[in-house]
Amino acid sequence: MRKIVILSLMILGQSIFAQELALVKEKAKIGYIDKSGNYSVQPTYDSAKDFSDGLAAVKVKDSWGFIGKDGQMVIEPSFSRTRDFNDGLCAVERDGAWFYINKKGEKQTMPYSDKIYDFTSGVAVMKVGNKIGAFDKAGKVTIPAEYDVIKPFQNGFARASKNGQWGIIDTNGKVIVPVEYKDVGEYVNGVTWAQKEKSYGVIDGNVFTVVEGADKIWDFGNQTLTYARRNGKVGFVDKAGKWIIEPKFAKARAFNQNLAPVFEGGKWGYINIEGNYVVEPSYNDAESFSNDGLAPVKGKSWGFIDTSGKLVIPMEYDISISFGFTEKNKGFNGGVSRVKKSGKWGFIDTKGNLLGNKWFYNAELFHN
Repeated sequence: MRKIVILSLMILGQSIFAQELALVKEKAKIGYIDKSGNYSVQPTYDSAKDFSDGLAAVKVKDSWGFIGKDGQMVIEPSFSRTRDFNDGLCAVERDGAWFYINKKGEKQTMPYSDKIYDFTSGVAVMKVGNKIGAFDKAGKVTIPAEYDVIKPFQNGFARASKNGQWGIIDTNGKVIVPVEYKDVGEYVNGVTWAQKEKSYGVIDGNVFTVVEGADKIWDFGNQTLTYARRNGKVGFVDKAGKWIIEPKFAKARAFNQNLAPVFEGGKWGYINIEGNYVVEPSYNDAESFSNDGLAPVKGKSWGFIDTSGKLVIPMEYDISISFGFTEKNKGFNGGVSRVKKSGKWGFIDTKGNLLGNKWFYNAELFHN
């Protein structure tokens, strides 16, 4: 019986930790709701940040501390400024000095850096003079400070530059794509784009293939096609650098669910991977499909269509005002979408139901 109770408590703890919460502001106070729309943390804070790595920074009087998802204070307020927890560590400021802490609030000794950077993919960038390197969570330097620029790591890879040339490195400093290109994109599933002298092309592994006539290529996403431009028109290329859909559109966005939004004749529609219209151009704006199988489309306001092109949620919302939204997080994320109506923010599910039947003065995306 005792083992069953302990196991149940462990499962409950894991469930709470895995639960995503969204920061919301009701009147003048900030709290956090779960995906049922109910408060997990009551709105009691004047200033607070999103959850990240299981903790959220909250301000009490003049100091910042961190709460867990049960609303209990985990790290007592004692910091003048904070970043977000990632990989179990967070950069904080106290008495004018920045340093790292762990989830117990203990100060961590790390290699010297002129500027403090957040951990991503298990490493943090360090700046020594005019050069950039990186170190891991144990404080071990994994990349000597020999680069001019290292962009934030994503899924274990980062764009890096030396002497005006760009390539891709991993968190151990291994060169994945040689640092010899004028520009390079994000490294996704072993593929990226690059510019070499005046030519644009695709790199699959570390082999560069020129895309005939291309003067711009966008990052690859969830599928093996990405969009590219030639002579002012946009089409789609594969990871071998071959034009799969000839450039004939004024604008385009990424494929997902085997559909991509394209702009032609002053309106947006959706094509399949053969380049044929599944949804004829009829919208003033359109975004890529999410993994939930819905895409935001705009008439006077925003609604959502399914992969057959059927409008399943009416066009009566705003979705992309402020908060630095990108194409990747507009619309549905994990079964809910952040929307605005009549000046208030809330969340709807894939059926169009308002979570908790409640609107807020402000709302952010759900985070772990």
